[in-house]
Parts: sequence; C-alpha cells; structure tokens
Amino acid sequence: MPDSAKNARFLSHKQKVIAIDRISGNMVGVKTKQYRPAQVREALLDPKVWALVLIGLSTGVINGGYTNFASSLIKGFGFSGIMATLLQLPAGAIEFLVVPACGLIATYVKDVRCLTMIFVSLIPFGGLLGIRFTSLDHRWSLVGCAWLQGILGAPIILAWNLLATDIAGHTKRTVANGIWFAFYAAGNIVGASIFNTKEAPRYFSALTGLIVCYCGLIVLAAFLWVFMWTENKRRDKLFGSEETMRGAGEQAILDGFKDHTDRENKGFRYSL
Repeated sequence: MPDSAKNARFLSHKQKVIAIDRISGNMVGVKTKQYRPAQVREALLDPKVWALVLIGLSTGVINGGYTNFASSLIKGFGFSGIMATLLQLPAGAIEFLVVPACGLIATYVKDVRCLTMIFVSLIPFGGLLGIRFTSLDHRWSLVGCAWLQGILGAPIILAWNLLATDIAGHTKRTVANGIWFAFYAAGNIVGASIFNTKEAPRYFSALTGLIVCYCGLIVLAAFLWVFMWTENKRRDKLFGSEETMRGAGEQAILDGFKDHTDRENKGFRYSL
C-alpha cells in the first residue's frame, strides 16, 4: 500500500490532487522524509501527547487482561469450557455494532470525540463494577456485564483518531504514534499478567486493576477535552477565529503542508 496519496501509482495526477485536497482540511499536512529534532522535543513536552499515551496504556492493560482471561472469567461464573467460549460471541457482536457507530459519530458530529470516548468507557466500566460486586448466584447478570467489555474497541479507535487529527507535523506525529503503540503494547503485557490463577474464579485484584484503568481513561479523556477546548479559545482570542480571520483556514492548510506542528500553526484548531 502507498504511504501517501502522492505515491499511489494507481492514481492519475488529477486523482492525486483530489485525494490530497480531501485531506488538506485537517491541517496536518502530508508525509515528509525530513527529520525535525525540534518536533521530537515538542512531542515529548506536549501534555496532549502524554494524555493520549496514558490512554493507550490504560486500554492496553484492559485489552490484554480481558482478552486473555475472558473465557476463564465466564467459566468461573458456572459454565462449561465450551459454553464459556460460545458466550463470548455476543461481546464480539456488540463491538461490531458499537465501534463503527462511534466512528460515524466522530466523523460527522463536530467536537464530540473525547465526550464519546468518555461515554463508551462508562458502559464497560459499569460492567466491570457489576462483575466485581455481583455474587455468583446471578451468573447471567455476570455474563451480561462481561458482554459489555466488547465496547473497549471504541476508545482505542477514538484514541487513534485523536492522534491523527490533533497532532500536526510529520516528525511529531511519528514520535507520538511510536510512543503510543509502545505503551499500548506494554499495557497488553501487563494486563495479561495481573490475573492471578490463585484468585480464580473471581480475580478480584485483576478486576480492581481494570476498573482503575477505566477511571484513568475517563479522567484523561476529560482532561484532553478541557485542554484542547481551552487552547482553541485562547487561539481564537489571540489570532481570531476562522470565521473572523479572512483566509485563516487557507493559511492554516498551507502551514500544515509546510510541516508546521499544531503548536506552530496559528490557524490550527483541535478537534475535540
């Protein structure tokens, strides 16, 4: 697959121009091979980057823990091994419906990505609380709470979306993506390690750890929304909004193609 529209051999020159024009509105520019050390420093000092990285760590821990032990957890509710495996299917169906729905909302509704992340995180968070505090006498209630964990895919996808749209500058975005995936992978390793077989079938310590990760995810998403909303308002006050600054939108797009970062580009406004 080509790494950018301009390198797509199957597109004509006109089609390449159209493809680049379609992505120009996000003001993050296109891929460049030039390495900029200043953008590395900016990425490492950007609170927004670290908030997203910690969200990646939190989702990684939850994903690694639940994905590896979902069958054992459901089996502990009083079901056979094959039945515990089959009972994971509804969680996949829920994920199949919820993740695309969140993607559509993030695409067509302005400035609700962080809020959507908070909302969809509250649902599996409530499910984990249900598993943690419901007795084994209500095994179908426990299974229902377990199905809600399929929604985890939505916060992960939304985090990727925020990385792509709210971090400009090719080097800065590359560094941010690299750190995010490193922490996400580390989280998966940690998540698979916090389930102690001695605590079977309830795994109370592991469930508490996953609940804490969801709490952190929700707080970080709220911080991101407030941080970017405040920064947008500050820029509007200093430089004027896109509606009041004639040609501001066009200049912001041009600055994006000059490989300016979101901090350097005065016309850049964060997608919340």
